[in-house]
Amino acid sequence: MEQFFATCPRGLEAQLAGELTAAGAQQTELTGGGVSFAGSLETCYRANLWSRIATRILWRVAHGPYRREEDIYQLALGVPWQTHFSARRTLRVYMTAIRSPLKSLDFTTLRIKDAVCDRFRAETGARPSVDTAAPEVRIHAFLTDCAATLYLDMSGEPLYKRGYKFASVEAPLKENLAAGILMLAGWQPGMPLLDPMCGSGTFLLEAALMAHDIAPGLARKFGFFRLGNFDAALWQKLLNEAAARKRAVQPQPIFGSDISQDQIERTRQNLAAAGLHDCAQLECADLLDRRPPADEGVLVANPPYGVRLEEQARLAVFYPKLGDALKQRFAGWRCHFISADPQLPKLIGLKAARRTPLFNGALECRLYEFRMVTGSMRKQTSGAL
Repeated sequence: MEQFFATCPRGLEAQLAGELTAAGAQQTELTGGGVSFAGSLETCYRANLWSRIATRILWRVAHGPYRREEDIYQLALGVPWQTHFSARRTLRVYMTAIRSPLKSLDFTTLRIKDAVCDRFRAETGARPSVDTAAPEVRIHAFLTDCAATLYLDMSGEPLYKRGYKFASVEAPLKENLAAGILMLAGWQPGMPLLDPMCGSGTFLLEAALMAHDIAPGLARKFGFFRLGNFDAALWQKLLNEAAARKRAVQPQPIFGSDISQDQIERTRQNLAAAGLHDCAQLECADLLDRRPPADEGVLVANPPYGVRLEEQARLAVFYPKLGDALKQRFAGWRCHFISADPQLPKLIGLKAARRTPLFNGALECRLYEFRMVTGSMRKQTSGAL
């Protein structure tokens, strides 16, 4: 049984733990921004292939106390790196620290790299080279105030890079955050789903993958391909299982719109690249004008955030109109907006049924849920009071 750590957007740890358990993980433990777990190599492969929430799966190869840089160097020197990957591979060391007393994390990162190369040179007479742009092997170091942990990155490129999307927008939502929002919203395949500000279609693509039970990692490569313990037969077995689970593509009650025709074309291109172009219905429309595609369903959107003053002024006009449009036309819908703007629920003129803290990268946000009741329900509620 090996020890692993899966990272994810902060706020989605519980959803990630559920996915990991389904992949066979044991001893799951939630921390801010991730979940530690125990499992086999197969568990690790399954998690990489199937997790919609994880950002990376890291394999723990060393852990120990430290007081100075030399202690961390010795910890890294004790790892038999030459059994994990070839000296022909390029590498990079990444550092994350919380309350570390060390003066220079950059120097500590350099010392870990030195230890890896020194161990290689002692064991094989050769050493790997460093590539900071596109390393073949990623080593992650995590420091607390008194302990250091070293990991090998089993994912390589972040897992939210599914391998399908190529037409993006200026501020795209990461795929794993979008998938997590769909889960938090309670959306299930078969339910009508609308993203009326779809941009490059991230919500729609993630929903389509879920609706057809397509493994999010089915079209990409992984870091563990380059490691010495890569089990090609096991991986092929998991790929065959995933391919057998994949449902035939068919139209779904998934709807997307955007005020920009260019964004609609980007969404169309991304769905087509994943072979899912027939399963979503797209149209160019202003959210303030469009009508709901069904009597009830789930609406998700990533509206612009008011970072600059001119944006804040524009949104102060937009939000009340948005609230009016939802009240007038979207009775029966559960509407979810992710925003870093704390003024959104106040200006939209609706009471949020739920506010879930989430992080979009380093930006602290809230997922606001507004339950749009029918007029008759409002009357019954007011009459009961």
